[in-house]
Amino acid sequence: MSSKTSFPTRALGRSGMDITRIGLGAWAMGGNGWAVGWGPQDDSDSIAAIRLAVDRGINWIDTAAVYGLGHSEEIVRRALAQMAPDERPYVFTKCGLTWSAEQPQAMPRRTGAPASIRREIEDSLRRLGVERIDLYQMHWPAGDGTPLETYWQELLDLKQAGKVRAVGLSNHNLAQLQHAQFLGHVDTLQPPFSAIQRAAGSDLIPWCAANGTGVIVYSPMQSGLLTGRFSVERAQALPEDDWRARHAEFMPPNLERNLALADAFKPIAEQHGTTVAAVAAAWTLAWPGVTGAIVGARSAAQVNGLLGAAELELDADDMQAIADAIELTGAGAGPLRPPDENGSLPANLFA
Repeated sequence: MSSKTSFPTRALGRSGMDITRIGLGAWAMGGNGWAVGWGPQDDSDSIAAIRLAVDRGINWIDTAAVYGLGHSEEIVRRALAQMAPDERPYVFTKCGLTWSAEQPQAMPRRTGAPASIRREIEDSLRRLGVERIDLYQMHWPAGDGTPLETYWQELLDLKQAGKVRAVGLSNHNLAQLQHAQFLGHVDTLQPPFSAIQRAAGSDLIPWCAANGTGVIVYSPMQSGLLTGRFSVERAQALPEDDWRARHAEFMPPNLERNLALADAFKPIAEQHGTTVAAVAAAWTLAWPGVTGAIVGARSAAQVNGLLGAAELELDADDMQAIADAIELTGAGAGPLRPPDENGSLPANLFA
């Protein structure tokens, strides 16, 4: 008997896709052996996580060509192959980061050349085993001298050709977003956004809300810090091949502030009968303009702890309590809470 849940959905901009409020992120499923891996990962655990998320009602997966240097996309294909066609989720992936097989530990190159993007999409289609990608995103602004209008036009052309259903930008700033929009509609934006990393709430998310651009935020749990399961000891024990071991948010003094903020989420989680991780994701979803949040998971057990965010709605008291905790702990930077119903910013919006 199926235990599939009918989760609420939101329109993803003007793309024609309605997506569940959380989607499964497949970054860590790429495993180790490359510059921005999460340490060792068991492929069977990854496939089980994807299967459970989809079985329970999550209808989109976010991956990227660079995750595991193609491995994450291959894992998604293996999971999709176990599903009936009408049960498959939307598949979102990204281009613009390229690598050398001879130097897997080197940082990927930010490549925007149209010929490269055309090669990348064919590789992604093959690895994913699909005929069309539902959302294709430029992962980062190009670092090879290719102008934004050149690589954005290439993505628009891929959409026109039917290779992809929708096109978007990830990790781009407001000026870049506006420039791309002048050339052709930006279907989606994928910025980092959490109760720690809040900058997108001040400009990007409001702009998207006003311009019909869907927003799928990544790292809503700040790569594990806002799950309620992290600790100083765990941070110190991260393996060398886990990128978090080298990141400032996982080191003093930021680490202690971030963990104190996660602790402040616990009473809210208890009140709603859910997990700290679900509250962290729901906080991002409470911002007008945010369509969905990408929640990363490496196992079926982690998926179970996150599903609550697909339905959880934080009220004004919850959001105020979190704003107070952000201010008290000094964690991160950016707006403390969303604009009010009139769109104006509260007087003490910023920490």
